[in-house]
Amino acid sequence: MNILDQDIKFLPGVGPNRKKMLSNELGIETYGDLLEYYPYKYVDRSKVYTIHELTGEMPYVQVVGHILSFETFAMGPRKERVVAHFTDGTAICDLTWFNGGKYAKQTYRIGTEYVVFGKPTVFNNRINFTHPDLDDASKIDFSSMGLQPYYNTTEKMKKSSLNSRAVERLTKTLVEKMPPLPETLPDFIIASRHLMGRDEAFRIVHYPQNAKDLERARVRLKFEELFYVQLNILRYASDHRRKYRGYVFSQVGEVFNTFYHDHLPFPLTGAQKRVIREIRVDVGSGRQMNRLLQGDVGSGKTLVALMSMLIAIDNGYQTCIMAPTEILAEQHLQTIMQFLDGMDLRVALLTGIVKGKRREEVLEGLLDGTIHILVGTHAVIEDTVQFARLGFVVVDEQHRFGVAQRAKLWSKSENPPHVLVMTATPIPRTLAMTLYGDLDVSVIDELPPGRKPVRTTHVFDTRMTSLYDGIRQQIREGRQVYIVFPLIEESEKSDLKNLEEGFEVLRQAFPEFRLSKVHGKMKPKDKEEEMQRFVSGETQILVATTVIEVGVNVPNASVMVILDAQRFGLSQLHQLRGRVGRGADQSFCVLVTPLKLSEETRKRIDIMCDTNDGFRIAEADLKLRGPGDLEGTQQSGMAFDLKIADIARDGQLVQMARDEAQKIIDDDPECQSPKYAILWYRLRQLRKTNINWAAIS
Repeated sequence: MNILDQDIKFLPGVGPNRKKMLSNELGIETYGDLLEYYPYKYVDRSKVYTIHELTGEMPYVQVVGHILSFETFAMGPRKERVVAHFTDGTAICDLTWFNGGKYAKQTYRIGTEYVVFGKPTVFNNRINFTHPDLDDASKIDFSSMGLQPYYNTTEKMKKSSLNSRAVERLTKTLVEKMPPLPETLPDFIIASRHLMGRDEAFRIVHYPQNAKDLERARVRLKFEELFYVQLNILRYASDHRRKYRGYVFSQVGEVFNTFYHDHLPFPLTGAQKRVIREIRVDVGSGRQMNRLLQGDVGSGKTLVALMSMLIAIDNGYQTCIMAPTEILAEQHLQTIMQFLDGMDLRVALLTGIVKGKRREEVLEGLLDGTIHILVGTHAVIEDTVQFARLGFVVVDEQHRFGVAQRAKLWSKSENPPHVLVMTATPIPRTLAMTLYGDLDVSVIDELPPGRKPVRTTHVFDTRMTSLYDGIRQQIREGRQVYIVFPLIEESEKSDLKNLEEGFEVLRQAFPEFRLSKVHGKMKPKDKEEEMQRFVSGETQILVATTVIEVGVNVPNASVMVILDAQRFGLSQLHQLRGRVGRGADQSFCVLVTPLKLSEETRKRIDIMCDTNDGFRIAEADLKLRGPGDLEGTQQSGMAFDLKIADIARDGQLVQMARDEAQKIIDDDPECQSPKYAILWYRLRQLRKTNINWAAIS
């Protein structure tokens, strides 16, 4: 048995109670889990200070001296504060224990020389260390102390004396007892990329002697983590291309050409033409297409998707577009019907509200092939929905669909249909490489002619009166306005209260106009009605939470006011801003915040005011917030569970790992070559599941 697979309870110093705590709080079950629980910071232990040099502003430091005396102060029933007066000959400081003072008095001897390590503060005009670490000075070799690691722990752990120092001791025990670890990368990668060996990297990352060694160890461990994620994704994609044949759409026929020449509402942009060409090459190649189409809100993705679907129809196949919400599905339906007005094509809607006779007619039309385009929500993947010949599927805002849901589409067709995944959430390149590494990526990076960029301004909440005047002016010119309140889940109740109260305030502020109100807690039917009142122009102001983030299209709405904008991420602000600027008029986005803002929030607001480029915003968001809990990350067979690498900050390493992985897949597409046996063996160890998720796109 590999030592890293050993149960953590067998590590000296753990036992059943600590095992339970480590498992519940940190997910540490084995020696390997503990080894991959990396320090979050390091403190230099090679330098010794004198007490005379210390100030209360300094970080963690160490001094060497001896205890002069102990003093005990009562702190209520059965509680006491124990203080040791400590000197190194230059001055006296205090060591204080609020807990464990009895243990300190029994353990530490007056007159014995100790190394004290902790964070200095000032109390009663004297330097004070609260709950410091003490080590016998005669057993310490300062030249070998290096950097001390610090590990994140929870409150529960600290209460059970399982603090950072305790985790460090357990890790030290493990590092000292484990035999040299086997290598998991081939020699040629280690040599060409000048990487440290695996065993050395693990030992140094927990106990570095200096910053240079630490950096090399971290690079090695990050590279390995990213490399196997990329190798896994590329292996799936290569496997998929070899195994799955796609339907061949050999012709661009009458339906496409009629639409292109007689029904196209405006000329295509260069970017739209380029993407349609890329899709056309894919669907004619004989391999199944899996393509991600990225494009900012309003860049014309739906038109590209429709024209691609028309190619499928020209070749005798049915098509389907899946949207995450009923509102968005109905909007797609209206858009497609407008585009195809006057053409002899049958388009149908299938959502949860399509019931009874209407539903039966849709199911029959799909089965007998008379429906050419189906627009729907996840209702499309129900078992009762069967197609005569499904050849092309568009999935909109794919991160809103679970992998298993998308997989069901496969059972609808003899061969896997071609899949086009659309997203208006720009994904930074390094992230797309990891999240959607098995998809080919197309980008629409220009807006249709006549679209004016939305003007974004930042307003403090002390200037609401002038903001209201601006809103009145826009409505009098015939425009409509969105006013968005934050709705962040942890504080849903208070946010809802804010929205309800805010709605009343706005009603009083704008007695001459009609207002609609929409939030996630409303019944779908009521929400739909309120939305429709705004869409039809019956109401001039829509007061809402972020439920309007995706897909509401009201070209007449020209103002987006986002209240408490500091509570939103950059990408979310950008999505909300995309709800306006859909007509030919100049549109505005107003970010309202309190006067007092953190440095990071100020940066976010400035970026929003400076640029409309979704990719720049997404890159900035990733850097500011990190990848966090990215939606749709369980894409590939290996969970997206990075323990040391950071996609936002390790972009170069992501690219380097991908380049190496691509070379190996190109050289050994069958994954059989003995030359790479070490890699295929390691990949099998790492994979959490045998389902070929990447084949689902």
